[in-house]
Amino acid sequence: MSRSTKAHLLLVLITLIWGTTFVLVKDALRDITPLLFNAVRFTMATAVLTATYYGSLRRIRRAELLLALPVGIFLFAGYAFQTTGLRLTTPSKSGFITGVSVVLVPLFLYLLFRRKTTVWAVFGALLAFAGLALLALPPGSQWSELAAVNLGDWLTLGCAVAFAFHIIFLGRASERVAFQSVAILQTCIAAILMWISVPLLEHPHVLWSPRVLVALVITSVFATAVAFGVQSWAQQFTP
Repeated sequence: MSRSTKAHLLLVLITLIWGTTFVLVKDALRDITPLLFNAVRFTMATAVLTATYYGSLRRIRRAELLLALPVGIFLFAGYAFQTTGLRLTTPSKSGFITGVSVVLVPLFLYLLFRRKTTVWAVFGALLAFAGLALLALPPGSQWSELAAVNLGDWLTLGCAVAFAFHIIFLGRASERVAFQSVAILQTCIAAILMWISVPLLEHPHVLWSPRVLVALVITSVFATAVAFGVQSWAQQFTP
């Protein structure tokens, strides 16, 4: 199996993991504020990645940090918007709006970076967008339901924009820096920014209930440490 094929298959697996977390996190937010949840999540993920790729820490230089900085900033912004928005909207709408990043990536690459794309890439992005809409809408619902926009939906749209830039800058960093360094640095930067934002943007509180603990373990280990470790590696071999 070629590395490109393996990269595509692993990315599909990662999207499956991410898709399972919407309902899990939505339930956990009944007992913990969004930014505090993310701060703990990314701190735990950074610890897991550091323990896994400990040897890579000694090879991190200023150039690696500069390349990873925008990746971590957009990762922070994406999850800050998404988790805060998820508290105010439904998991299905959150998943759908987050998926808008699929369309935004080739659009931003063309408008801001003058990267030409193919007709097939555009067709694939639009097809994926349509599929996301069909999956997100409950059976028997109408398209008008997606037009009923609330604050949570607007926040999630901000998440889609941030994730689109995260994918773009992660792709650029993965071409130049060891994926282990990118994986550690982006989660560490996101964790630091989350902890800074907690006292500034919310009134943090937490009840250490089983649903919070389960959500933190699953999202920090599988949906963050494993997911972004794999994504950092895979984006070397896929556009």
